[in-house]
Amino acid sequence: MKKAVLVVSFGTSYKETREKTIEACEKKISNELKEYDFYRAYTSNMIIRKLKNRDGIIIENPIQALDRLYEEGYEEVIVQTLHIICGEEFNKLKEQIDSYKPKFKNLVLGRPLLTYIDDYKEAVSAIEDQIPAMNENEAVVFMGHGTFHESHSAYPAIEYMLRDHGINAYVGTVEGYPEIDNVVKKLKEDSVKTVNLMPLMLVAGDHAINDMAGDDEDSWKSILESQGFDIKVHLQGLGENAKIQDKFVKHAYDCIEKANELEGIC
Repeated sequence: MKKAVLVVSFGTSYKETREKTIEACEKKISNELKEYDFYRAYTSNMIIRKLKNRDGIIIENPIQALDRLYEEGYEEVIVQTLHIICGEEFNKLKEQIDSYKPKFKNLVLGRPLLTYIDDYKEAVSAIEDQIPAMNENEAVVFMGHGTFHESHSAYPAIEYMLRDHGINAYVGTVEGYPEIDNVVKKLKEDSVKTVNLMPLMLVAGDHAINDMAGDDEDSWKSILESQGFDIKVHLQGLGENAKIQDKFVKHAYDCIEKANELEGIC
C-alpha cells in the first residue's frame, strides 16, 4: 500500500523563517515517518501566488495535493497540520479532508498544536525553553494571530497555563481578543516595566516582523514604547523550537496508531 504524509501549514513568504520553522518541522516529520512519502501544502493561496510569481517556487494547496496523491495511487495519507489552534484555517482544512475520505483507504488528519489539555501542558513546557531570563517587573508578551472563530479561547487558556508555570506572561492577538490595549492595561496594573515581545505563531513572518516589532506607530513595539515600557524583541517562531517540532511529530504518530480506529481529528 502506497503511503504518504502531507504536512500542511498556512505558509510564509519569508525565506529565512520558513527554513527555520516550517521546513524544520517538515524535515523532522519526514525523517521520523520514513515509511511515508513526504508532501507539503500551504493553506494560504495568497502566499502560494506570491512565492510562484516572486521566487518561482511552486507550492500546492491541500486540494491540489490530495488530488495528486489520489491520482498517483496512494491509499493511506496522514495529513499533519502545523496550525497552532483549531481555528478557521484548520476547520476549513478538516472539511476538505472529510470530503476526500471516500477516495482513500485511510485518510486521517493530525491535530493542531493546541487541541487537548495535555497539548497545552506540553506546549507550555516547550515554550519555557525559549523564555528569556527575566528580572522583577519584567514580563513576556506573546503575539498570537487571533481568530473570530469560537476557538479564540485558546489564547487566554495558554496564558493561564504559562502563568501557572510561573512565567509572567501575557497573550494578545492581532485579530480577535485580547487586543494590545487589553494587554497594556494588564501590564500597567501589574507594574511591569520591561516587556519581552515574542510571537506565539509558527513562523516569525509578516505579523511578527511588522505588526509586532516594526517601527510604524501602530506596531506593538511602538505602542508599548509610547506607554513607557522598555522593549526587548525576540523574533523566534514556535516552529524553531525543537520540542514544538517533536509535538507535531507526536500528533502525526497518533494518527498512524489510530488510523483504523478513529474518524476526524487524532
